[in-house]
Amino acid sequence: MLRMSVALSARGYGVLRYAPTNLLLNAIRTRRGLKWGVPAMLLAVGYFYAASICTTIINDGGPGWLYLLVLLFVWNAFKFLWIGPVSLLLLLTSRTRGCREDCLSEGAK
Repeated sequence: MLRMSVALSARGYGVLRYAPTNLLLNAIRTRRGLKWGVPAMLLAVGYFYAASICTTIINDGGPGWLYLLVLLFVWNAFKFLWIGPVSLLLLLTSRTRGCREDCLSEGAK
């Protein structure tokens, strides 16, 4: 049972690795993309709004499969809310590491 669960999760990761939001988050985690982490948090507003619209449609008698879209929209919104603080921490550590390397290289000259 555990082997099947691990295999299924690995296959799911292989498929979802190329999802548009995951590609965008991977681009933000690069050195050049870290500055876009905080502005990317604004995308969470759109995802929460889309989830709200789907919930309203469901409450007005819409199809139940829209709950899957609500789950997807909320999950993506939380991913984009999380990338802001994470990118700030990564940017801070890379800047301090770069400054430390510059200071050490100047001291060796």
